[in-house]
Amino acid sequence: METSKTKLGADHPDTLTSMANLALTWKAQGRQADALVLMQGCAQAQKRVLGPEHPNTLSTQAIIEDWSI
Repeated sequence: METSKTKLGADHPDTLTSMANLALTWKAQGRQADALVLMQGCAQAQKRVLGPEHPNTLSTQAIIEDWSI
């Protein structure tokens, strides 16, 4: 994710995908709190960059809702 931020920029769609993937990895490793914070940041950026109705934004929001149960 850091490489994507450096090469493409923090708001590039590929960087946001890397951010979501890292959050999923952290969740799988048991780092639930870190994963949720990162995924929430990803969702905020996706809303700003891609729009609130973009499929990636909606998917990220669904994951956050699932994790928050």
